[in-house]
Amino acid sequence: MATANPASNSGSSPIEWKTIVEAHERIRPRIHHTPVLTSESLDHLANAHLFFKCENLQKTGSFKIRGATNAIFSLTDEEARRGVVTHSSGNHAAAVACAAAWRGTTAAIVMPKNAPRVKCRAVESYGGKITFCEPVVTARTETAARIQAETGAVMIHPYDDDRIIAGQATAAKELAEDVPELDAVLTPVSGGGLLSGTCLGAKGTWPTVRVYGGEPERADDAYRSWKTGTLQSLESSDTIADGLRASLAPRTFAILQKHLDGILLVSEEEIVSAMKLIWERMKIVIEPSSAVALAPLLRPGGLRELALPDRGSQVTSPRIGVILSGGNVELNW
Repeated sequence: MATANPASNSGSSPIEWKTIVEAHERIRPRIHHTPVLTSESLDHLANAHLFFKCENLQKTGSFKIRGATNAIFSLTDEEARRGVVTHSSGNHAAAVACAAAWRGTTAAIVMPKNAPRVKCRAVESYGGKITFCEPVVTARTETAARIQAETGAVMIHPYDDDRIIAGQATAAKELAEDVPELDAVLTPVSGGGLLSGTCLGAKGTWPTVRVYGGEPERADDAYRSWKTGTLQSLESSDTIADGLRASLAPRTFAILQKHLDGILLVSEEEIVSAMKLIWERMKIVIEPSSAVALAPLLRPGGLRELALPDRGSQVTSPRIGVILSGGNVELNW
C-alpha cells in the first residue's frame, strides 16, 4: 500500500563538507577504509570502467556502521547512559548494536519478523536486544517509539538523522580519495541515507559528478517521489532486496531533490543476475540490495540512462563508481 505525503525539510539542518570530514575523523579509528575493486569482464558488459567500493567488506558487513558509529559517538555521556533504540530490517540494526557495544551502552532493536536470520544472528552477536514486529513500516516505527517512551533510550534513526547521513557520506569521500575523476556514482536507495550521503560526499569532491540511485521496481517509492516531487511512502514490499524496503524521509528527500541526477528502476530478475555476476566474476559475496546499484548498467542501453555529458572526440569509456552497500546474505545450500 502506498501513501503520499507533502515534501518538507522540517527538522533538517544543512550538512556541510566540514561535517562530513569531522564524521570521518570520528569514525576512522573504528571502521575499515574499504577497498575499491575492478573487473575487466564487468567493464566489458557495461561498456564502462567500473570501480566497486566494497562496503560488503566493511565491519558488520555493510556501510551502515559508518552512520551508526558517527551517531552513537556523537551522543553526550548522559545520552549514552540511557541506551539507544532503532528499527531496521537488519544492516542498520547490526551496526547500531555493534557501535553501542563499542560505546559501552545498550541497544534495543526493532526488526520485522521476516528479517533474514543471518541479520538477526548478527544483531544478537553484538549484544543487541531484538523485539520483532509485523513487517510493515508503521509497526516498526510504533514499536520503536513505544520502547523509547518506556526506557528513555535515544533514537538512532536508520536514515532520518544528519549524523547518520554524514557518516554514510564518508564512503563516497573515501571513493573520491582513491579514484579520481569519476563521471558518475551509483548506489542503492531505500530510506535515502546512503544515497543522500553519496550526493554530498561525491559532489563535495567532484561538483560535476552525476549521482544516481538504483531501486527495485517492487519498492519504487523513491522513484515516484523523484518523478512527482511529492514524498511517497510504501507500507510494505516483497522485493528480494530486503535492505531496500524503507521509504525516504523528508530530510533525505530534500537532499536528493537538490543534488540527485536520477533514480533507475530494476526488476527482480535483474537484481539476481547482477548479484550472481559479482559472485562469479569478482569472487566476493554481496547481498541483493548491493546488486541494485550495478543492475541498471548491465541491460541494453543502460549506460545511456545516465545521460552523461558528451565527451566529444574522446573515445575513453566513462568512469563509474558503484557502491556495494553490503554482503549480509543468507547462504542456504
